[in-house]
Amino acid sequence: MCRFTFYLLCGFFYLSSTCAETWILPPPSIDVFGQIKSVQISREETLLDIARRYDIGQIEILLANPTVDRWLPEDGATVVLPSRYIIPNAERSGLVLNLPEMRIYYFPDTKKGEKPEVITYPVGIGRMDWVTPLGVSKIVEKKKDPTWIPPKSLQLDRIANGEQPYPSIVPPGPTNPLGRHAMRLSIPGGSYLIHGTIKPFGVGMRVSSGCIRMYPEDIEKLFDKIPVGTKVQVVNQPIKLGWLLDSLFIELHPPLEEDESKYADYGNMVVNAINDFLATRGNRGKLLSDFKIDEEALRQAIREKSGVPVMISLSES
Repeated sequence: MCRFTFYLLCGFFYLSSTCAETWILPPPSIDVFGQIKSVQISREETLLDIARRYDIGQIEILLANPTVDRWLPEDGATVVLPSRYIIPNAERSGLVLNLPEMRIYYFPDTKKGEKPEVITYPVGIGRMDWVTPLGVSKIVEKKKDPTWIPPKSLQLDRIANGEQPYPSIVPPGPTNPLGRHAMRLSIPGGSYLIHGTIKPFGVGMRVSSGCIRMYPEDIEKLFDKIPVGTKVQVVNQPIKLGWLLDSLFIELHPPLEEDESKYADYGNMVVNAINDFLATRGNRGKLLSDFKIDEEALRQAIREKSGVPVMISLSES
């Protein structure tokens, strides 16, 4: 059973869980939620063990801990848990998947008398040649213990790589790559699923043929919450900005490989994103030229692209 703890942060409550991140959704004027935590680990544990225990993706935990050895961390090493987030720039409803972040956000419908919540999970996404399509779709089907019929394109890819093709039909069971739960999206031109996996180490990486992979324990919980017809928004936002009261935060991720040329001048893209954000959500009509930015914090955030929200505004006092 999950353990839940209540905290008070800047005037609103959030709910933390050690098996998924569930929080009270902040008001529309606030974009940052969650809390950075850290743990000490033993030499018997790998970063991937810690990632799964705390519901973090593989790339997420590596970016947040660049000096910690993935496979042989020092005994007693401190590991940062990057469990603070800026909500993607999208409608706060249904499911929102941000591809560079490799993380999905769920905004469940609020029942009368309940506070709105946001739940977030790490995911694995499509490889460069099997990109998960952007846009808005919806959940059209849910199946427990699904049968998997490998698409022809995937079979041809395995043959081209000198690999044995999959069986034409894979029944439910321990060898089924979909795991025990699958939800089909209404994306045309392909069979795109949100599903479990029998290879959980791939969560938080680009490993799929376009589908969205989740830890088995995560998809099991999400499966029961998500009704058929739920909207799914897939976005591509390596640069995220947001307010926490009067403080401006930025969260930076490496761009997808196929977008690297577009983000060749990453620093300039960040400056433009800040100006655009302040112009639309600056509340006081300020641009970067007249907004007090912590330039060193911003430069460090651009260098590291750690995926951890960083405050980049300076006090006006």
